[in-house]
Amino acid sequence: MTAAPRPLPLTLDDGTVLAGDLYLPDSDTRSAPTVIMSHGFSATRAMGLPWFADQFAAAGYAVYLYDHRGLGESSGEPRNVVNPWVQTHDMWEVVDHLRSRPEVHPDRVALWGSSFSGGEAIVLGALHPEIKAVIANAPFAGMGDLIANPTHAEQRFTAMRVAFDNASLDVGLREIGPMAVVLDSGVEAAVLPHPESSEWFLAHGPQNGWNNTVTMVMTTTPPFDPGACSPSLNGTALLMVVATNDEVASTAVALDTFERASSPKRIAMIDGHHFSAYEDPGREKALDAMVDFLDEFL
Repeated sequence: MTAAPRPLPLTLDDGTVLAGDLYLPDSDTRSAPTVIMSHGFSATRAMGLPWFADQFAAAGYAVYLYDHRGLGESSGEPRNVVNPWVQTHDMWEVVDHLRSRPEVHPDRVALWGSSFSGGEAIVLGALHPEIKAVIANAPFAGMGDLIANPTHAEQRFTAMRVAFDNASLDVGLREIGPMAVVLDSGVEAAVLPHPESSEWFLAHGPQNGWNNTVTMVMTTTPPFDPGACSPSLNGTALLMVVATNDEVASTAVALDTFERASSPKRIAMIDGHHFSAYEDPGREKALDAMVDFLDEFL
């Protein structure tokens, strides 16, 4: 039995306030191993993730689950913008905030990201020296071109590290949108045109603060590429939960990113599409793999 999560807003260096919830395995927990969770592309923390947070807390872990800036209940303008560089920078600040709290063991922190934030968690795991483990659930795992040209990975990662260290994040930004996230009645084009995307977002989003509009921020100099970062995790343990038929975040790219990742690493394959790990029976299989991984590496 775990205590109900309590709201824990975090104020970032630029004044943005991230809305989040702290889950504890019991009311007296101090210095617990901690999982920091963030949601996927354009979504909110209420969309499918509280179940996982509850289960991790029941397994003995503290959990912090938050909304990215400009999404859900977090502040930030403009709204409904997905910029992976900014989201990853914010994630770094969240890690540092949480590591200073008495409920959190500062040397036992894991990142948990799903879909787009799964890729961001891989990137930050390679950059932040204090991340002990990364769980990437059905992640956006890379641009895909490294499958044919893996020798580009090291140069791209070096460029990403330099770009990330640049406070202005001046990486040749290009905005796309606003446009619909998924297809719906009267919507003819969307970022995620797959039927399973419409089914999941429209079933879980409208009642949980999600809007069917997004502006994407893309870069080319360098691209934001988790696949270039996985070989540089350098001791940070990695679990990738990969769907066997993922057309939203390519299964082939995920498997390539995993293959080139540094050890220790684990993989769990879930039968189905991108969202299968959010629903049973895939959800239970994914959870078992995640808890086993945390028990081993966190």
